[in-house]
Amino acid sequence: MNTQATKFYRNFFSDLSIDRSEAGELTAFLNKLQPPPGKLVWLRSQAFRVGNEFLTDDKEKNKSLLRAINYIVHAIETNCLQPKNVDRVDVETDTLKEFYANLYQDLTVNAAENQDILRFFQKHPPSDLITARATAFQVACDFLSEDRTTNVALLGCINAAVNSLESALYEPRDYHLKAPQEDLSGFSLEQAVQKLWELDANRLESGDDYVINVQGGKKPYWKEDSATDPLFQSVDSEVWQRPTYKAFHTLLDNYSSEIGASESVSGAESREVLAFLDAICQTAPMQFCHYYCRAKHPDRTPEDLAEFKTLLNKIWFELYRRGDTNEKDSSGFEHVFLGEVRDGEVTGFHNWIQFYLEEKKGELDYRGYLKPKAKNDAESNGNDHLLTLQFHWKGVEKFAGTFFVGVSPEFEMALYTMCFLIGEEENNVELDTGVDVFGLW
Repeated sequence: MNTQATKFYRNFFSDLSIDRSEAGELTAFLNKLQPPPGKLVWLRSQAFRVGNEFLTDDKEKNKSLLRAINYIVHAIETNCLQPKNVDRVDVETDTLKEFYANLYQDLTVNAAENQDILRFFQKHPPSDLITARATAFQVACDFLSEDRTTNVALLGCINAAVNSLESALYEPRDYHLKAPQEDLSGFSLEQAVQKLWELDANRLESGDDYVINVQGGKKPYWKEDSATDPLFQSVDSEVWQRPTYKAFHTLLDNYSSEIGASESVSGAESREVLAFLDAICQTAPMQFCHYYCRAKHPDRTPEDLAEFKTLLNKIWFELYRRGDTNEKDSSGFEHVFLGEVRDGEVTGFHNWIQFYLEEKKGELDYRGYLKPKAKNDAESNGNDHLLTLQFHWKGVEKFAGTFFVGVSPEFEMALYTMCFLIGEEENNVELDTGVDVFGLW
């Protein structure tokens, strides 16, 4: 999706003019792209980032560029968002112009100013949303200069203003993945997994959204630490604002890692689980998972999406006994994604987000990667989306742990749900990530 959108924007900005046919192409592109709710902020921001490439020292051409970006933002709002149900007021155009002009004065928008913009639109929700957003671009035209650096900063300010306006006054439309044309009942698990990979529009980009440093490779029985630095060098803070990542993040403090320690679920934690399930079911991977499981095993998979969420809740979040006591001390989600400690061993723990956060807190020591499962036997590097590695956590060594890197929470939930409902005891599945071909099981 990233490559498709970037290519389309470059073509769209190439002549800085918009006619009826190009407007239709933009709508058709968005309908075909089917961006999930978690991708809409990126999709709009990318229009500004690509727009930076087309800035010149010609003020009139730069005005045309702003009009083209405004048109893309309008199309995204029209096709992918809907106004929130809030009481609106008539806001004078001059008031909006003055507000934007003050915002653009120093060509920077810090965190406090972002909150000020958000509060302004929450306190004065304009009745005419289109005019409110278009005015941000109109006023910006007065601040264009012949200096490229100034104009790049100005585009950043416009994007910040539009982001706050949309956050305050819009919400994503319900997402519906178009029903696959293929007969999914004939799909192998491997074919379905490959399709999930293709549908994971919310997957992070190595080098842009995160940076890892795999450092030294080793064999499982080697005891020495082959990595002096952390695995994760950085993760873009914007990632944690994406709906599914944000909802996933809230779940991570709900569990005890010790097997045998009784777990309980509070009302607030139950609501967090439901919010997470709602968020991931508004994405293509989980909706494909539902289609696929329903086609393969209709007796196990309810047709209704709400009932499917209930099934997901039972599979992943229902507590059960894993230890030697009578205490309910575990769940599928806790084991697979967060990890547990039992008899001096780390069990489960197959999620990169949990790894990153524990490493960031200083609770986890990365000790090097193991020889990868890539079919070409290439050395692991920062572009790999699947790693097998060693680490030290909670005072215990994990000698071989495998997890995806940079994939979205919905991808992993869909993948493991399909394996649980459809997979066999032994599955031979290969995944082509576009960089390597990995054997998953």
